[in-house]
Amino acid sequence: MQWQMLTLVGEDRAGIVAQVTDALFKGGCSLGEASMLRLGGNFSVMLMVRGDQQSVQGLIAPVAEALGLRFHLDPIHGGLHQHRVPNYQVRVVGADRAGIVAQVTGALADAGFNILELESDVAGSEADPVYIMTIQGFAETTLEQLQAALARLGDEAIEVNISPIETLIG
Repeated sequence: MQWQMLTLVGEDRAGIVAQVTDALFKGGCSLGEASMLRLGGNFSVMLMVRGDQQSVQGLIAPVAEALGLRFHLDPIHGGLHQHRVPNYQVRVVGADRAGIVAQVTGALADAGFNILELESDVAGSEADPVYIMTIQGFAETTLEQLQAALARLGDEAIEVNISPIETLIG
């Protein structure tokens, strides 16, 4: 059986994960890695499902319709157990404005930084929004090289900090 990447998006409500995974389980599918989170009152799921595309689609379509979810299915290479451990964390805080994500992630990409996880939120008020972003990733470059790449942003309205992530193995 082939791996599929199932994405589901819709208004958040109790029971989404239970109903989706129950349908897949009862349909004989295996689950791999998953990422599920709530963004702005919406729920988003990315889930690796082992099963043929027609079967997975047939299992998910009625559940998605009943829950008011939109879904998309793509064949993928399984790639389980191939985790890269992040070695740096970047934290960005500042006045919310267009372009923050593009500028920060562009500077990091130019420095050879591979983003493994990115989370963001808008705090403050509608009149005075504050953008908060946390990025974890991996780079073979030094902390100083990454700091220099981020320093080139030259934006005093945002504060960007990068720090190493210490990992304990054993």
